[in-house]
Amino acid sequence: MTEIIIQRLLQSGEPSIRYKVLTQILAHEIDSVEIRKLQDDIRRSTRAQRLLSERDAEGQIPGHPYSKWNGAHWVLAALADLGYPPGDQSLIPLREQVYGWLLSSGHRKGVKTIAGRARRCASQEGNALFALLRLGLADERTEELAQGLLQWQWPDGGWNCDKNPEATHSSFMESLLPLRGLALHAQRTGDVHSQQAAERGADIFLKRELFKRQSDGDVIDEAFVTLHYPWYWHYDILFGLKVMAEAGWLEDKRCQAALHMLKSKQLADGGGSCRKEVLSEQSKGKDRSLSRRLGRDQPLTNE
Repeated sequence: MTEIIIQRLLQSGEPSIRYKVLTQILAHEIDSVEIRKLQDDIRRSTRAQRLLSERDAEGQIPGHPYSKWNGAHWVLAALADLGYPPGDQSLIPLREQVYGWLLSSGHRKGVKTIAGRARRCASQEGNALFALLRLGLADERTEELAQGLLQWQWPDGGWNCDKNPEATHSSFMESLLPLRGLALHAQRTGDVHSQQAAERGADIFLKRELFKRQSDGDVIDEAFVTLHYPWYWHYDILFGLKVMAEAGWLEDKRCQAALHMLKSKQLADGGGSCRKEVLSEQSKGKDRSLSRRLGRDQPLTNE
């Protein structure tokens, strides 16, 4: 069955799907001629062009970079996840929009420390760090994103923006993207502090087997075992497993329960169904969610 699924995906008309299969399942070299050509196909694809379709004459997307879900922040993250080729200088104006927001003095001053813990929606910096590294747009300012994540990490290894002084546990939602960004930062730069922080971040997921309460083993939240795409900043076991694979922890035995849960959702034809789409209030009824701009007008499946 696995071979049949792989062959079906390799026949997809969507280059990003073929790219993911070749590089993440069949282990083709990322710098091979074949993969570079495929990434160029991704760059020219209808899906990528839709994502970039709202750029103005200066190459920026009007509005706040975090505008859900069409702002520059989300577009860069989506391109990075699709396998868009690194080093496209036309994306620099979008990068500057993200820097202008996340590295502004006002933004940094807004991070509150309550009861000894920084209350920060670190998924934002984590997402930006990952996207800029993956898209080949990182520069010295990218290090500021990584340093902020290291500074705001909670004692248990994750991150949380909950301003309740009694909150002492990290949030899955706010911790997965910082883990993803720091793990890639460590891989690309060899930074020991990022690697250690990623290991601590991974532990909050692994010791809960990616979806279980430590106290009784029950499912933490039904949304965690309901498959979504795009994920944006939300969490489910598929996204958790994807990040564990990227960071090198998928072989950890504590991933087994989530893998079994994912397999239980497999359809008769071997594929899977995405059961939920995340929409913001701004995008509802306006056809502006990333899934629509990604060309997801048909039922959401593994393609």
